[in-house]
Amino acid sequence: MKSNIKATDNYDLIIIGAGPAGMTAAIYAQRANLKTVIIEKALPGGKMTRTSEVENYPGFDFIDGQTLASKMHEQIEKLNVEVIYDEVVSIDDDINHTSKTVNLLGNKKLTAKAVIVATGTVEKKIGVPGEDEYYGKGVSYCGVCDGFLFKDKTITVVGGGYAACEESLYLTRMTNNLNLIHRREGFRADDKTVARVKNHPNINMHVNYRVVEVLGDLDKVVGLKIENTETKEVSEIKTDALFPYIGSDPISEFVRHLGVCDEEGYILVDDTCQTKIPGLFAAGDVIKKNLRQIVTATNDGAIAAQYIINYIDNVN
Repeated sequence: MKSNIKATDNYDLIIIGAGPAGMTAAIYAQRANLKTVIIEKALPGGKMTRTSEVENYPGFDFIDGQTLASKMHEQIEKLNVEVIYDEVVSIDDDINHTSKTVNLLGNKKLTAKAVIVATGTVEKKIGVPGEDEYYGKGVSYCGVCDGFLFKDKTITVVGGGYAACEESLYLTRMTNNLNLIHRREGFRADDKTVARVKNHPNINMHVNYRVVEVLGDLDKVVGLKIENTETKEVSEIKTDALFPYIGSDPISEFVRHLGVCDEEGYILVDDTCQTKIPGLFAAGDVIKKNLRQIVTATNDGAIAAQYIINYIDNVN
């Protein structure tokens, strides 16, 4: 897709990523009359578009992620926020930190007084034989996107956090035979969500197990080899689909040369969401923090934009 607004080269603020953090920042910046653009390489909404159920976002008892993403996108459209659909290769900072150059694919360059990195994270792979080979043939990282392909078949989810639990519950709409594999007995989701999973009649719990191989037949997944983490005994289970939800990696490769990331790639910021480089901010799941939720991403976006308004006033 392409922006339907003609892009210019120079901005007050460039926001990289159109997830909840990026779109919230755009709302605050645009209302403050900053010349603002969002750069997004996929679809507005980020992981919200792949989230089936949202029950902890203020103002909604329940809303699906795609609808929430659409509502946020409609709001930035009403404010005439410019969106460019492209991919960022790197960011350069001038010697005085007063101008940032954002380099896009195809050697296109945009400059701004400030930048917010709000690119989020990408799902981790299990890293076992067969996972890459059968990607798209039964291995998927998005239940909302691909769950319908396995209606009335056996589905397996791997993980023990919010995403694994919530997507397991969602996928029971497609099947009455779902396996949930987790390497330990303790779960990282809240007690209410975990109880719903454990008490669901169509979810078969496999705790203290890990996947060691994805088994396939020609062009489809047919099963998994799993190992008991305590006894080391290896067994096989049948499944038609595998959905790993074992965590995420930050999308920050294009700024790591600037020395603003920790050893895992998460961007380090202060309480204003600014990195150690003046004018370079980050928000949402890509920053180092303890809780990654839609509501915390919107919080980061608002903080970053508000402090950028003050920052730009002082730069001018």
